[in-house]
Amino acid sequence: VSWNCRGFRSKVCHIKDLIYEVHPVCIALQETYLKPADIAKIKRYSLVRKDNENESGRASGGVALLVSHDTPSFVVTLHTNLQAVAVRVMLSNLVTVCTLYLPPSTSVNDRDLDRLVDELPTPFIIIGDFNGHSPVWGSKNTNTRGRQIEEFVNTHSLCLLNNGEDTYFHQRSRTFHSLDLALCTPSLAPYFNFRVGVDLCDSDHFPIFLDSVNVGSNDAQRPTRYLFHRADWTNFTLRAFITRNMVEGENLNEVVNLVTKTIISIADASIPKSGLSFPRNRKPWWNKYCTDTNRDQRRAWNVFRRHPTSSNQIAFQRAKSIARWARRKSEREHWIKFVSSINSSVTAKDIWENVRRACGIYPEKRISCLRKNGQEVRNISEMVDVLAEAFASICSASNYTEPFLTHKNRMECIKLRFQTTKHLSYNSDLTISELHTALSVIKHTSPGPDEVNYSMLQYLSEHSLLNILYMFNRIWKEHVFPDCWKHAFIIPIPKPGKDPQDPLNYRPIALTSCMCKLFERIVNARLVHILEKNEYISPFQSGFRKSRSTIDNLISLETDIRVAFLKRNHLVSIFFDIYKAYDRTWRYGIMKNLYDLGFRGNLPIFVQNFLKQRFFRVRLGNTFSNIFCQEEGVPQGCVLSVTLFVLAINPILSVIPQTVQKNLYVDDLHISCYARNMQLIERQLQTAINNIVEWSNKSGFTISAQKTIGIHFCKRPLHPDPELFLSGVPIRFQDNYKFLGIVFDKRLTFLPHIASLRKRCLRSLNILRTLSNTSWGADRSCLLRVYRSIIRSMIDYGSVVYGSARPSYLKRLDYVHHQALRLSLGAFRTSPIPSLYAEAFEPSLSSRRDKLSLSYYFRILSNDKHPLRGTLLNGNNNRLFNARPSCIPHFGLRMRNILPDTFHGVKV
Repeated sequence: VSWNCRGFRSKVCHIKDLIYEVHPVCIALQETYLKPADIAKIKRYSLVRKDNENESGRASGGVALLVSHDTPSFVVTLHTNLQAVAVRVMLSNLVTVCTLYLPPSTSVNDRDLDRLVDELPTPFIIIGDFNGHSPVWGSKNTNTRGRQIEEFVNTHSLCLLNNGEDTYFHQRSRTFHSLDLALCTPSLAPYFNFRVGVDLCDSDHFPIFLDSVNVGSNDAQRPTRYLFHRADWTNFTLRAFITRNMVEGENLNEVVNLVTKTIISIADASIPKSGLSFPRNRKPWWNKYCTDTNRDQRRAWNVFRRHPTSSNQIAFQRAKSIARWARRKSEREHWIKFVSSINSSVTAKDIWENVRRACGIYPEKRISCLRKNGQEVRNISEMVDVLAEAFASICSASNYTEPFLTHKNRMECIKLRFQTTKHLSYNSDLTISELHTALSVIKHTSPGPDEVNYSMLQYLSEHSLLNILYMFNRIWKEHVFPDCWKHAFIIPIPKPGKDPQDPLNYRPIALTSCMCKLFERIVNARLVHILEKNEYISPFQSGFRKSRSTIDNLISLETDIRVAFLKRNHLVSIFFDIYKAYDRTWRYGIMKNLYDLGFRGNLPIFVQNFLKQRFFRVRLGNTFSNIFCQEEGVPQGCVLSVTLFVLAINPILSVIPQTVQKNLYVDDLHISCYARNMQLIERQLQTAINNIVEWSNKSGFTISAQKTIGIHFCKRPLHPDPELFLSGVPIRFQDNYKFLGIVFDKRLTFLPHIASLRKRCLRSLNILRTLSNTSWGADRSCLLRVYRSIIRSMIDYGSVVYGSARPSYLKRLDYVHHQALRLSLGAFRTSPIPSLYAEAFEPSLSSRRDKLSLSYYFRILSNDKHPLRGTLLNGNNNRLFNARPSCIPHFGLRMRNILPDTFHGVKV
């Protein structure tokens, strides 16, 4: 615990309360206001302190460390002018804890900070009140002290443990700031989590807590799972023989169950399973060779202990060296294997989890307590039912409004007849080539209730696959959907930053049958092909479509804003939020859209049966809830679900007037309009909003008025925001908004986005600092791969959009790029930047932005049907942009300015 208590003696009762609540190993205190003659004691804790007096002899500042008598410790003598004390405490290993107070009105010499680090035995934690402001740890701005601390952290390759929460309350301005920091050497970063207390305890600083990462309990149980890395696939392929007799039974439900049981029974004989309890040594790199060499080391030690001869000592030393070599080799090979699998989709959180696993640290994922009707529920068998009830309530039809329920009941009385005698290509039998294609693109995910995994299906023989295809075609033509495929297991994952005791603050991750998902993938490929071929999906929908991405919508918005600024117009954008869009999608509405588009026969009937009567059970460890029904919404965890949702929301774009620009990425809807006359903009947008609300009232979707945000883009000052209403509620206007991962501000400087991006990247540098200080992660190629996948990918995303910012703003990201390259290469701080680029084979960020922008530009030009193609080739405003050089050109013109003249006129 660390706390700026602003007076030890007056806060003794609060310090005792903290001890009673959390039983800390160590408490670091700042601004103790003690004089050398003052006596200060806390029962069962040793006190190490450094007092400070001002020029008038009054107590000022001061620091202290309270160390529990239950923890072995000793004082570290410091020769520093700073207000700091340190102790070595025995946790799992010896760790130095130093508390530091830097007064805001006193300048701090960089040499004093450097000497302090030199005097602290490693590994160490420095925790205290630094009185520095920087966005890196959560402040809104940066002061001189903040820049000094940033430089101090980077110079000594320290890791910042802060999570961005505010730690200080300024009473006069009634604002919150982050002044208290926790720094540590990289080797300690995986072992601690940072959190801030909720009570000031009569101070103006919140207590901060460093919790050691919970390694989990060996008594906890987990579901058994197949250990595919130890599978005998040759035996599995030979014995898992699906015959034609198995798939020719009359009852398709029994046929699917028989095929499933056959695969599982052979898998049980060919693939070992994990136990119910967690293994004693859970480090992922630990293998049989490590176990054998460790056992040999213990044997040699026991022999030497009983017979301490020179030959036995040599034998023990040899066994010890071999065991150590085996562990290091296994660690290294495991990390290289993991790093080789890293791509841009891997998050910093994934890397941290693997680093912690390599250290043998697994977080405890058990839910400790839930609240239902104000009462606590702690029994796990009751908790799974509470979670299941919460998930079922989200997709219940009772959430719909009364007018829509009336409309829904009336519409569902009209039966949709999909039967047809016509021969339609998408209704033909499924082919073996389609099955092989589906198997080749699958990603290995957890199995559903039937326990059949994708790997099992991939290792089936060709004859078995042909018979499974025969079973699929029977389901396809006989219009029967197996009952076992309608069930799912739900794994609740807590939403970050939300109250974990509220069952609605959990994200349901659905596990469905892999065999069913394989079938869905084939059907989905046919459905998407027909939708794209016939242009049934609006060109303004970019979500989950080939050759489309979020960048399309971002470039479209940025281009409109740049043109509006050029013409000195106002541009008003509205960003809509659809509440629980997936969970409350009207299923009959999906089928009605398919019917209206002309789909008949096997494909729409399969989709209809797929949506009917979906059930789920919540699973926590080995405990299951009762069976609950998912009334509405697209089924979670299914391949078809995304395409069906796009079909359900597609008509929303048709109700928006042509005079209003619109873009949709799955359910992220954005509309905008620009003109010189604000009243004209208000009329156009209000008409569009009214049409959207009217459509949503007939489709079952709910537009959240509280989360729908508007931005008035304008460079002219003192212009009031427009007045727009959503269902009678005024739409709230902000100065900036994060849209599809990019922060747009009203003047389109992209400064808020660059500041946010820089902050996230600087925090991710902790990964490189930690890995570069380990024996198994400190390889140049591995570190560069981690940098490119985690940090550079964050910088790359949206760079074609925010790259239009002023060069002076973009240079703020160069520091991150250079710092990451120094850490990855092990270069000196004085190494020239061009040499870093040459050693790492990395271009500058400006060159990389140009490369990514040109790549995107040519990709758009190569697609005749892309909605942005005409916008990029449109040269109507080029002359006006040339006449007003202070205006930043839009994306298409920026690319033409980059390209040499010789490229103009070349057909792409």
